[in-house]
Amino acid sequence: MKILLANPRGFCAGVDRAIEIVERALTKHGKPVYVRNEVVHNKFVVNDLRSKGAIFVKDIDEVPNNQVVIFSAHGVSQLVRKQAKELDSTIYDATCPLVTKVHKEVARKQKQNAQVILIGHKGHPEVEGTLGQSHEGVKVALVEDASDIEKLEISAETNISYTTQTTLSVDDTRHIVNKLKQKFPNIQAPKKDDICYATQNRQDAVKTLIQSSEVLLVLGSSNSSNSNRLREIAEKLNIPAYLIDGADEINPNWLSDVKTIGVTAGASAPEILVQEVVDYLYDHGATEIEEISGIEENVHFPVPEELR
Repeated sequence: MKILLANPRGFCAGVDRAIEIVERALTKHGKPVYVRNEVVHNKFVVNDLRSKGAIFVKDIDEVPNNQVVIFSAHGVSQLVRKQAKELDSTIYDATCPLVTKVHKEVARKQKQNAQVILIGHKGHPEVEGTLGQSHEGVKVALVEDASDIEKLEISAETNISYTTQTTLSVDDTRHIVNKLKQKFPNIQAPKKDDICYATQNRQDAVKTLIQSSEVLLVLGSSNSSNSNRLREIAEKLNIPAYLIDGADEINPNWLSDVKTIGVTAGASAPEILVQEVVDYLYDHGATEIEEISGIEENVHFPVPEELR
């Protein structure tokens, strides 16, 4: 069996920055520090930071007064920001800068009296945060798929713009955008595509990888949007694909009679998990490994100045 490794894979700049913010805050302030939601969607990362003294909470009201509060990479609503300030907390914002860009875009469009439509998955923390940027009571409308477009009660003459969750499938989003443009010919697009560079690069890498793979293993947690999209790309082309948190979740039956197996990792999965999968595959019949060439990423997002 031959192992094919996707490139790029694993941590993106936003995830690197978010993890570094939590670790530096622990070094500066000692434990505990409170993180609103999982700082990134990966069990291994969250458990590691928890062991170092991070406490993950769903709601700000779970945080005592005068503590260190960190917002996750997915971003938060304006209401959550207000609640955190009322606690007299020391606040560090680990929101990915690309998500922050979307938030600023929503606020700018609403100040221009535009009805903003968000393409994204209901309940995802990034989507909740973006919906929570509503200005002066003008709600952001959420569209999950093309069927939701017909339910929108918005006049075609309205000043309308759209934005997207950063971790969606490029192909699926394009389909929804085309449907939006059919219904609202004057709808305004973002100045720059909101799907992040890392999401796009990892999807492109999987499209290349599965041309030569019989099976795809995706390292990533089940609540990771970008990791799920990688699995879906393979499945849509009838390539068996499995989303796993680590090598211990591999079913040996998946490897039966397989000559080439592709391995990739979502943007919040660390490389150590990939290497453990490679070791497992070598223990179960792999004799060769090849790194597929891909786009080289050199993006870096600095941590807040007070943590440098």
